[in-house]
Amino acid sequence: MTAARLPRRATFAALVALAARAATGQPAPAAAPQDGGPIPMPAPRYQVRMEPSVMVPMRDGVRLSTDLYFPVGVEGRLPVVLLRTPYNKNANRRPGSIPNMFAGQGYAVAVQDVRGKFESEGDYLISAADVADGYDATTWAATQPWSNGKVGTIGCSYLGDVQVMQARARNPHLAAMIPAAAGSSIPYRYFGVVEGGAYELLGGFNWFRGFGSKVYLRFPPGTPDSVAARARQYFNPAPTVPAVDMRAMLATLPTIDAMRRAGAPPTDFEATLSHEPADPWWARLNYLQPTDTFDTPSLQVNSWHDFGVAETLYQFNLMRTNAATARGRDNQFIIVSPTAHCQSERASAHTVVGEREMGDARFDYWGTYLKWFDHWLKGVDNGVTQMPKVQLYVMGKNVWRGEDVWPLARTRYTDYYLSSGGRANSRLGDGALSPAPARAARADTFVYDPRHPVPTVGGPVCCTVTPDAAEGSYDQSGVEARDDVLVYTTPPLAAGVEVTGPVKVVLSVSSDTKDTDFTAKLVDVYPDGRAFNVQEGILRARYREGWDRKAWMEPGKVYELTIDLHATSNYFAPGHRIRLDVSSSNFPRFDRNLNTGGRNYDEREGRPARNAVHHSTVYRSRLVLPVIPPAP
Repeated sequence: MTAARLPRRATFAALVALAARAATGQPAPAAAPQDGGPIPMPAPRYQVRMEPSVMVPMRDGVRLSTDLYFPVGVEGRLPVVLLRTPYNKNANRRPGSIPNMFAGQGYAVAVQDVRGKFESEGDYLISAADVADGYDATTWAATQPWSNGKVGTIGCSYLGDVQVMQARARNPHLAAMIPAAAGSSIPYRYFGVVEGGAYELLGGFNWFRGFGSKVYLRFPPGTPDSVAARARQYFNPAPTVPAVDMRAMLATLPTIDAMRRAGAPPTDFEATLSHEPADPWWARLNYLQPTDTFDTPSLQVNSWHDFGVAETLYQFNLMRTNAATARGRDNQFIIVSPTAHCQSERASAHTVVGEREMGDARFDYWGTYLKWFDHWLKGVDNGVTQMPKVQLYVMGKNVWRGEDVWPLARTRYTDYYLSSGGRANSRLGDGALSPAPARAARADTFVYDPRHPVPTVGGPVCCTVTPDAAEGSYDQSGVEARDDVLVYTTPPLAAGVEVTGPVKVVLSVSSDTKDTDFTAKLVDVYPDGRAFNVQEGILRARYREGWDRKAWMEPGKVYELTIDLHATSNYFAPGHRIRLDVSSSNFPRFDRNLNTGGRNYDEREGRPARNAVHHSTVYRSRLVLPVIPPAP
């Protein structure tokens, strides 16, 4: 048996190769390979031929380069699987790729470079063209002489987001979709680079530097397609990005100079960094709105250590609530694994996420994807729609479970109150979590110095190439030894506690500066002292009253902040302890608040802030957990 470990950091090439993930047909995995490795793709039924770089026109005349894959020897019109990517469609021209898998099962497959990327024409602005272009590409694929008129979409991360965004347009040919890790399509998360009003620096900088170029090698206007097709085999249209010291780049002040300093080509990094959450600039990117309607059967997939898992769950509910017909409402499904971004299919019999063992987290994803499209695109009655609407992996118990709704109907939201003798600093302090509110009025204070921020250790991050900032669950004991981290912990649990659902932290805070950040991290403390991160979040204090206004703090005045810790499913076993870490930085995952009340992104100097968390019968700072009662 092999003990497969999900890698400490996924390279960009690996992320591209993982572009499409989703769910199993039952809450237990199907036939697992004998060696305990990931459940493989089904064996091909047909050989595959490819037509490279077909130029597909959009409504405005811009043409998008598209590879077409066909099963050899299959007669008649075929259902179409469509992938739209910013990562170079040519990367899929290899055995074992998703296009080859579906073509080998009797589908026509179209893989398209999105507008302005690689071989496609037009100008690139993240997400801006994906609703209209996705609609047009779907219509084109459905109306070709080799198509049966039904199109399904699939893909992970950006390839998932384009599906979710297109779905709001309700193209009648879009019969089904499988968006995975598609958590970047809603307002105030904006491409996954905005969190609680702070900027996701680690993921944002790395993504834009590696994948965000707005410039590519282009053939002269008027070059015949036949000439361009022959020439492309000799050229890579993407720019070469120089190697740099990533730690130094991420530490750059002002932050807005980091990409230029790294020698990267033009990207949208500076634009996303410099526009505030309510700035009208974001509207041009066409992210989802609460009033959007949908009607596409959807099999969504994500994982508990992905930055957008709560957003995916939100989309699952939005597509049910705002469905145009019963078909759309009744055919929304979601699977949530324990892994990191776009790694669900890599789970093995001995899954390890970061450093934490997660048991056998396998599902027959590929078999389920095939059944999903066979049903919706080929009309096969295979029972795939009888699976549970929600299938999730309960970490700690290390089991899959099927549910009907999210959040779970039996959830009991339970408050765990913060208390201490005034010295909760570090795990060696006296911070406690208890179902009873603190009686004495106390405050725990710490100094947050942006020159020495609390380091990121694991977490629900994406696209990292920094060795000490990997995805997943890691022992937080080193971070918790710092004096600028407040640590609140329950006694060892006499009985296990399952936490499944949305998590939040409500803090009564004060500061000696007009603006600062507050971070929170939910931690599972094992009996041997290892402390594994479960979920985390941040709030820039100026946005505590809403994204469309700035509310400055008065020195010494106490304010209530609510920090979104998104969602999780974790069983705190008997003998374990529930812990909450509170601080004012988590760097380089989030950009540093320089504590000046300024714009942060264009500032060179910061100042230390003396911050405090208050707890008493008046100031009821608390962790709110979605507790699931034990089964009778």
